[in-house]
Amino acid sequence: MKTSTDAQPASPPEPADRALIEALRSGDPGAYEELLRTHGGRLLAVARRLLSNEEDARDAVQEAFLNAFKNIDRFEGGSLLSTWLHRIVVNVSLMKLRRRKRKPEESLDHLLPTFNDKGHFVERFASTDEPVDERLSRLEDQAAVRAAIDQLPEQYRTVLLLRDIEGMGTAEVAEELGITANADKLRLHRARQALRTLMAPRLQGTGS
Repeated sequence: MKTSTDAQPASPPEPADRALIEALRSGDPGAYEELLRTHGGRLLAVARRLLSNEEDARDAVQEAFLNAFKNIDRFEGGSLLSTWLHRIVVNVSLMKLRRRKRKPEESLDHLLPTFNDKGHFVERFASTDEPVDERLSRLEDQAAVRAAIDQLPEQYRTVLLLRDIEGMGTAEVAEELGITANADKLRLHRARQALRTLMAPRLQGTGS
């Protein structure tokens, strides 16, 4: 598993980022305040999605910023500062999920497509493999989608959020969660199907 301080390959830091990084490394108190003010809200939203608990989400963001402060000298500038911080808060959130009392794996069978009396496959939508963020962009009430995602069992909800909302790849998510790439793909596919079942009335109302 990658550590939370690994730099992620992406665009190089912008000039504003470079100035902020240098100020952080020099111990400028104002720089810490700017970092919190600039990135705190977005990182809290990420933690909330993954943890579904306000207190845990705030703890995760606080821990993530502490990790960033302590390891700013290890930030090599291979990515945007926001990308680096995002990865840290995702890793901290996943560690919190792993520390939670493990629950028996819940079934999604009642939310998956079925077969009719003639043995034909019953599917409510044309595609079961459309990323959730694409569907979200076409819905007016995103809160309804968030609420539906929260109804998914944790192991499916986590994969769905990491893949479709946070934009992580199959291999990366599999490594972070300690599962195989095939297991990641299966969980994502089943989570998307289940989400579509939960959102069926509203999705059909969009005319898609």
